[in-house]
Amino acid sequence: MDFRFDIIAEYAPFFLKGVLLTIGLSIIAIIVGSILGLVIGLGKISSKQLVRLPFEWYINFFRGTPLFVQILLVHFGLMPMLFPQPNPIISASVSLSLNAAAYIAEIFRAGIQSIDRGQMEAARSLGMTHVQAMSYIILPQALKRMIPPFGNEFIVLIKDSSLAAIIAAPELMYWGRAAQGQYYRVWEPYLTVALIYLVLTLSLSKLLHYLERRYSAK
Repeated sequence: MDFRFDIIAEYAPFFLKGVLLTIGLSIIAIIVGSILGLVIGLGKISSKQLVRLPFEWYINFFRGTPLFVQILLVHFGLMPMLFPQPNPIISASVSLSLNAAAYIAEIFRAGIQSIDRGQMEAARSLGMTHVQAMSYIILPQALKRMIPPFGNEFIVLIKDSSLAAIIAAPELMYWGRAAQGQYYRVWEPYLTVALIYLVLTLSLSKLLHYLERRYSAK
């Protein structure tokens, strides 16, 4: 079977657009997910059970159900309640962000709890409030330990963004499916898409290894 490079050449501009949207969705999800994840993670380690409970259930729901289902619920359930015409890019961003928040919350929780309790007690004995101690003493130390799992989450988000193709968000996988549907050929579009994802994830892995080495040396 001949490999048709003309299909790849024809869809190259669309693959480029898809890559940019894939990266954009992943960046939005990691930023929004980090903000929500910090709040959820801090809520989960609260000493009060009533405060912990909703955060625990949030994490249980988003970690215990498929992202595929979450995207469908957001796009066909939540978004029509907010917008008359749901936008697949917005739906994908919201779905990925909410899902990422649950995993990042656990990263924050584990990172914070890995710091010796004596650090907090020492900071409080110096007159710092709990918030000040968390902001200036605990979190800066925890963040260094959280670089590897953060990086893994970012890599997972890049790959999971491919599920947004099901709601016609024009990311990378969407254009792979479009090429396959037009020419009824599997190898050319899907191998190209797989190779692009591989380049993205390997590049990010190299960057993360560099950051780990840099911060571990400090």
